[in-house]
Amino acid sequence: MAANLLAKGLPLAVHNRRRERELPLAAAGARRAATPAEAARGAGILALCLSDDTAVAEVLLGQGSATANAAITGLAAGALVVDFSTIAPSSSRAMAAALAERGVAYLDAPVTGGTEGARAGTLSVLVGGEAGDLERARPVLEAVGGRIGHFGKVGAGQEAKAVNQVLVAGSYAAVAEAMALGQKLGLPMEQVRQALVGGAAGSWALEHRGGSMLRGAFPLGFRLRLHRKDLTIALEAAAGSGLGLPVAAQVAAMEDDLIAAGYGDEDVSALARWFGGGSR
Repeated sequence: MAANLLAKGLPLAVHNRRRERELPLAAAGARRAATPAEAARGAGILALCLSDDTAVAEVLLGQGSATANAAITGLAAGALVVDFSTIAPSSSRAMAAALAERGVAYLDAPVTGGTEGARAGTLSVLVGGEAGDLERARPVLEAVGGRIGHFGKVGAGQEAKAVNQVLVAGSYAAVAEAMALGQKLGLPMEQVRQALVGGAAGSWALEHRGGSMLRGAFPLGFRLRLHRKDLTIALEAAAGSGLGLPVAAQVAAMEDDLIAAGYGDEDVSALARWFGGGSR
């Protein structure tokens, strides 16, 4: 995503908690920042993409002795934070409230499309926040995303991402289950998969992950453990609305089994392992 910002000619300062990951971006023209505060200093727009709620809170707001290096200390009134992370809607609203005290605006803008979409700049960006702030951020959003949706106030983007992750759970698990059934029946499953892609059962997961599931290979698009974290957000949101999500709950339990077995850093398509697909 950062590489695509550079490719669009946008001036960029970068900071990663694993500093070596800054090096390719610096070689492409980015300025390295030693801390989140330094990255934020003088920035009109600060973009974040972090793994979970705790990471966002630490980098943006700081904690304990790290507060002096937090991004919020470098942000000036009038700046805008665009948070591409997937976190709880309540966490996004808390970030927005803390920033508002300093006159800084905030958009929650989680993305979907995996590493393939991130590299190609074709991610779907799911935005919550003020329409005027979205327009200010549009050059950044369009550099990383092929589709931008605005769903309401801060937190709405995260809620839309929860819906997305429930769909991912069901579609990946269904493909894994179907591939396992066909293999048990002794069918020529790659031929079957190709025949089904264009029919009513067709899906992104079947087209792009079904074949690798059959081969027992799981090219990384999105880590299983991160999807499990996202399902927690979705299940909690559903519970707060009085809605049960039995399919998502079942997939969450399957992912718990796989994470316990050491597969949490594999792609979500490693759900096929739960049915005996891939080597154990």
